Amino acid sequence: MAGLAAIVTPVLTSAAVAYGHELSFMLCFAALLLERFLIQPDPDRRTAILLVIVDVIYGIAALSLLLSGIARVLHFGQGTAFYTENPLFWTKVGAYLAVGALSLYPTITYILWAIPLRKGELPQVSQSLANRLRWILNIELVGFGLIPLLASLMARGVGLPVA
Repeated sequence: MAGLAAIVTPVLTSAAVAYGHELSFMLCFAALLLERFLIQPDPDRRTAILLVIVDVIYGIAALSLLLSGIARVLHFGQGTAFYTENPLFWTKVGAYLAVGALSLYPTITYILWAIPLRKGELPQVSQSLANRLRWILNIELVGFGLIPLLASLMARGVGLPVA
C-alpha cells in the first residue's frame, strides 16, 4: 500500500495544482465578464459594492492563477525547459501581464469608489468613464480568451524547437 501511495501522491498533487490553475483561470474570466456586464454610469449602491467585491475576487483568482502557474512550471508540469524554451509560453505570460496591467485602471477606480461608499454616498461615474471601463474590460476579456488557445498549442508542442 505504501508503494501505491508513493505513486498516486505525485499524480494527485500535480492534478490538484493543474485543477487549481484552471479553476483560477475560469474565475478570473467570469469575474471580468461580470464586471463588464455590471459597469454603468452612476451605478446604484448594490451594483457599486458588487463591482468592488467582484474585482477583489478577480484579484485573488489572478494571484492564484499566477502562483499555480509558477508551481506547474517549476514542479508539476512537463519540465521547466518545456515552458521556458517555447515562445508561445512567453506570449502567454505576456498576455497575462498585459491583462494584469490593464486591470489596474478598473481596480484603482473601484478602490476610489470605496471612499464614498463607506460614507453612504454613491460613486460619480460618467458615461465617459463607464465607456472607458467597458473598453478596457473588453480588451482584458479578449486577452484572457487567447491564453487557453496558447496553452492548447503549447501542450501539443507547438513553438518548441525542432530537435
